[in-house]
Amino acid sequence: MSNTEAIIQGVSILGPLNDQTRKILNKEATAFLALLHRSFNEKRKDLLKSRDIRQVELDNGILPDFLPETKHIRENDAWKGAPPAPGLIDRRTEITGPTDRKMVVNALNSNVWTYMADFEDSSAPTWDNMVNGQVNLYDAIRKQVDFKQGEKEYKLRTDRKLPTLIARSRGWHMVEKHFTVDGEPISASLFDFGLYFFHNAQELVKTGTGPYFYLPKMESHLEARLWNDVFNLAQDYISMPRGTIRGTVLIETIVAAFEMEEIIYELRDHSSGLNCGRWDYIFSVIKKFRQSSNFVLPDRSAVTMTVPFMDAYVQLLIKTCHKRGVHAMGGMAAQIPIKDNKEANDKAMAGVYADKLREVRAGHDGTWVAHPALANIANEVFNKHMPTPNQLFVRREEVHITANDLLNMNMPGTVTEEGIRKNLNIGLGYMEGWLKGIGCVPINYLMEDAATAEVSRSQLWQWCKHGITTAEGKKVDKAYAQKLLKEQADELSSKAAKGNKYHLAAQYFSGQVTGEDYADFLTTLLYNEITSVGPAAKL
Repeated sequence: MSNTEAIIQGVSILGPLNDQTRKILNKEATAFLALLHRSFNEKRKDLLKSRDIRQVELDNGILPDFLPETKHIRENDAWKGAPPAPGLIDRRTEITGPTDRKMVVNALNSNVWTYMADFEDSSAPTWDNMVNGQVNLYDAIRKQVDFKQGEKEYKLRTDRKLPTLIARSRGWHMVEKHFTVDGEPISASLFDFGLYFFHNAQELVKTGTGPYFYLPKMESHLEARLWNDVFNLAQDYISMPRGTIRGTVLIETIVAAFEMEEIIYELRDHSSGLNCGRWDYIFSVIKKFRQSSNFVLPDRSAVTMTVPFMDAYVQLLIKTCHKRGVHAMGGMAAQIPIKDNKEANDKAMAGVYADKLREVRAGHDGTWVAHPALANIANEVFNKHMPTPNQLFVRREEVHITANDLLNMNMPGTVTEEGIRKNLNIGLGYMEGWLKGIGCVPINYLMEDAATAEVSRSQLWQWCKHGITTAEGKKVDKAYAQKLLKEQADELSSKAAKGNKYHLAAQYFSGQVTGEDYADFLTTLLYNEITSVGPAAKL
């Protein structure tokens, strides 16, 4: 028995395979995934238990602070992150989106510097989405991704260099239940990372870039340390020099904001910076402090990037990154062009311009857009105000952010019935799409993904839990929340095609908006609805 055959003993693939997906899940790649699982899954589970322990502390009123045990890391000015890797020196505009074949072609044809190919919040993790997404990226890297859909042809442009590809795997909390090792599902993070790295790392280096990743949902520097261990093992396994991989960490949890320097430090040989994951960050603030009435937020529309706790987070992130010589990436512009209303579209695009202007003036090195049409706006702003490839020289030494600044929830705004209904519409709309296998859903000319749906349901839970009174004088309680939920679900279902899943979405949502049960993530709550485990496939 060969070494590969020995390693894959105990592996079961419980989703269907075809000729295309078999080339991704071949024996060698399967053995690599099994190795990652057996090497790191126990540590991953221990870190998830640490999250639970931390949540109990937060529920008991113990607020986060900068860690005393890592003070020496923060105060040592000598260490730096890795220098920018090939293809990541200039990242002024990044487009993000799922990994379906059409999106991959359109994103790579966009007027942007990088494309974050997303297996996480903008993808519903059906087996087909996950493995076909790997096929699509494999083909795109080798420039064999062109295809025809009906009469329309989708072809990669050849008139200029294509954007640098960055893959975002799912978070440490998720599993891929279609791939089991010794009877246990593999970490979704390791599955997504492992397949992409194993098949494409050498090819990417050959074409002048490298295996680059966005790392989501982290809650501590110890979780970054685990990623660094994964990176080292992976590079050693294929005889690739350590430090070839780069990882950009999304700071999208309030607890991670207190460990930004430590996160860069743990990944320092592989770090390509931090990113402001704004919607997940707001979700995290509500989620982590949900038992405290001191952290109740007003309508989502009032929680802008200029309110105190969000502004402090941005300023600290930029200062931290540039102190350590790595990129500080800005947040998402989720707007979609409004083609049938010029006045409304002009107003929306002016909002995008103002947001990107705020980012570049603050010192960000680049920004995100969800739609190719927004790339020109982001480019215009950054080209005008950032003539250099990045702003790593903008040290922001005048910034001094304290724990109180990061936790300052003072802001104008109220809770309104309109805000409640908007949250219900977004939550139901997103969940209905997700239940059909779609991970990003256009709602009211915004591209909503899991993060915005999480904000919506968490705000409703919080308002109900703490009995908030709306601006109209109505107390938010279980009966009121359920009444509005039913009205919105009925209205959305009546306007949608037959066979829609709004009422199924409402069943799940119902348990998440009354201030009682609170699932850790909507994606894990709904996962079993979009997955079906079959008999083990033969390799």
